[in-house]
Order: sequence, then C-alpha cells, then structure tokens
Amino acid sequence: MNPYFLFAPGAGAPSSHPWMQRWKRLLSEIGEVETFDYDYMREGRKRPDRLPQLIAAHRRALESMRARASGPIFLIGKSMGGRIGCHVSLEEKVSGMICLGYPLCAMGDRTKLREEVLLALRTSILFVQGTRDPLCPLDLLETVRSKMIAPNSLHVVEGGDHSLLVRKKDLGGKTQDYVDQKILKTVDTFVAQFSAAM
Repeated sequence: MNPYFLFAPGAGAPSSHPWMQRWKRLLSEIGEVETFDYDYMREGRKRPDRLPQLIAAHRRALESMRARASGPIFLIGKSMGGRIGCHVSLEEKVSGMICLGYPLCAMGDRTKLREEVLLALRTSILFVQGTRDPLCPLDLLETVRSKMIAPNSLHVVEGGDHSLLVRKKDLGGKTQDYVDQKILKTVDTFVAQFSAAM
C-alpha cells in the first residue's frame, strides 16, 4: 500500500517554489505527494498567520487528503511546515512526521527554543538536518531528542544549510543529487517502518 505525503512549505516560499517542486518529484518515487499553501501565502501576504490559523489550514489540507488517501499518511514539511505539522499531529492521528530542516531556534536565537511541541509529541518523527543550519544547532537538537517521548531519528546532512543544500567545497566530489538520494532513502526506510502503524 503506497504511503501518502502531505507536504507543507516553509514560511518564506510557497509550494510552487523550485525547492518544493524538486522534493515533491523526489518523494513521488516512494509515494503519493500532495502540497498545499497556508492562507497567508495564497492571499499574497508575507507575514505568516498566527499559530492557530496555520494549524487550522494544515488540518484542512489533511482532511482533504484523507478523503482520497487509501494508504498511510505522513506529514512532511520544510522548516515551518514541519513545525506546524508537529502541532497538527498532536491532535490528528498520522503514521509519521518528517521535518526537513526543523526551525528549533526562533530567528536563530539559541535561547528561544521551539521544543514544547516536540516534547509533547507522540507521533514517530524523522529529523533531516544540515550541519550548517543556524535554526537548528545539532547539539541543541540532541538535547531535545533525549527528552522526547515520541520515537525519533535523525539524518544529518554534512555541510547542509537550512534547505539541506551543501556547498560545492563540502560535497567532496559528490553531487547535491547524491545527497538528496541519501535523504530520500532514509525517508523511505522511515516510512516502511511506520506505515503499519495505521
């Protein structure tokens, strides 16, 4: 039974952004993928809506997918989309949560941790994080992960930034496509592990 991915964008770019479209194509190799945009994006506003509105929009997209899905549903999100997905999964049962660059530190400030939702989480979660991501220092994430109740795992992208992009000098002769395929394989393994949970 094919998994279904509800793919949420980050705060600064809609689902039509080339990064989102590239990952939509990659994820479609292992399941059905549907993207959506939050209300403020669709209305052409720059500033994200408040948390309750973001959660409500995400839940509506999930309800819409549920009406069509015939397999396990996974929430996956870029940055803010992953964080909002975590909030949604506190209230809605899904097979798993995948965060591509979790924004653990608000504005990159190590003293402003967004950990509450992670500590409350019960849904299995996969973090995919770059080592150059200022919004999620890996030492802080490891501390949070050690306190989490939900089953959680981490895929580290060496040299990756907040968008999991690796500088040419850090690729060591490999390509970004190679890096992305390694991520995709990890996602595939995670999905296979937790698809039976529904």
